[in-house]
Amino acid sequence: MAFYFDTPSRTFSEYLLVPGYSSADCIPANVSLETPVVKFKKGEEPAIKMNIPLVSAIMQAVSDDNMAIALAKEGGISFIYGSQSIESQAAMVARVKMHKAGFVVSDSNLTPENTLADILALKKKTGHSTVAITDDGTANGKLLGIVASRDYRVSRMSPDIKVAEFMTPLDQIVSAPKTVTLKEANNIIWDNKLNSLPIVDDEGKLVYMVFRKDYDSHKENPLELHDSLKRYVVGAGINTRD
Repeated sequence: MAFYFDTPSRTFSEYLLVPGYSSADCIPANVSLETPVVKFKKGEEPAIKMNIPLVSAIMQAVSDDNMAIALAKEGGISFIYGSQSIESQAAMVARVKMHKAGFVVSDSNLTPENTLADILALKKKTGHSTVAITDDGTANGKLLGIVASRDYRVSRMSPDIKVAEFMTPLDQIVSAPKTVTLKEANNIIWDNKLNSLPIVDDEGKLVYMVFRKDYDSHKENPLELHDSLKRYVVGAGINTRD
């Protein structure tokens, strides 16, 4: 049986919740989503924390080194999947760590006796266009020069030409001592309009490289999640059987 109400009916649009007081500081930019990843004592800072509470599933179709880099840029953590060999998993972690850093150990090094062909082969292997030229071709040899993309033209130069003939020599390179801080290094890069800055010790041996692209990357992604060496944070999945 139908029942008729004598009072008027109401809808949600007829009601309003009176909002509480919000100060001028209550804006989204001031909200912190930092989340601890490991256990910590009350009153102490967690050893590892995320800038956003987001991790990726430890699955082969999800969490590889590309996902780890993308998620670290946003402030989260990716855990590299464990259903692969230890060597393969470690290589993925290494690629994430080498993608960006404050002070970078150079992985592109040759001697003045190498050739343009060696430069091109190394660039294809590492993907990096800046090559440190040292006396022994190692990352910690005595710095003699730098080769960047602007130093050569493939169409106009022989592949057999030696690096010594087209590298930027040491006396034309802006460098910094190993005592320099990352902030100071970035200021040197900015003031001198450099793309890279070699860090050398008292004996003139190469210690690190600092790159402008890493500084620019942090400006574009302010929530990037870094470790103590300004490298991206990444995890690795393990199982309970091995």
